[in-house]
Amino acid sequence: MKQIYPQENQLIKACQENDSQAQFELFERYKVAMFNLVYRMSYDYDLANDILQEGFIEVFRNISKFRQESTLGAWIKKIMIRKALKQINGMQLHESLETVVEVGGEMLEGWIDGEMLDQAIAQLPKGARTVFVLFEVEGYTHQEVAKLLQITESTSKSQLHYAKKLLKELLNKELKHEKR
Repeated sequence: MKQIYPQENQLIKACQENDSQAQFELFERYKVAMFNLVYRMSYDYDLANDILQEGFIEVFRNISKFRQESTLGAWIKKIMIRKALKQINGMQLHESLETVVEVGGEMLEGWIDGEMLDQAIAQLPKGARTVFVLFEVEGYTHQEVAKLLQITESTSKSQLHYAKKLLKELLNKELKHEKR
């Protein structure tokens, strides 16, 4: 008989008791959102699956330490971000500050769709993409991004600025190409 956990605290308690059915349900509830997060950080399908798997192993190992100071989803998200950063950490994460150029309030030269934006984000350098995803997509503050990535707030801000500048360039290039 399949057990259903209508309340999140019931699911957490069952997972803490190593109930494999509850662990499966928790995985099913969060796998898509967490995969999307780690994929956007890595833009590598196989790497994202590895991170997801390792992340959920850590979730189940440490669920007894979950103190419910935040939502379960936020707690899992932090674990996934840390796992993704560990995997990506061997690669250069941040562009040198000399490459960041001040940009005016330049507008895009046409309309874009989600797929175009997603493809442009995938082309960003890893450091700029990571900051962009954490700040613009996941809603972290520069202070939180800096803490997660072990960088300064000003580096977070400059990487976000750099990411937006590159996105404008990439999207405008794509829009000009489409007009032909």
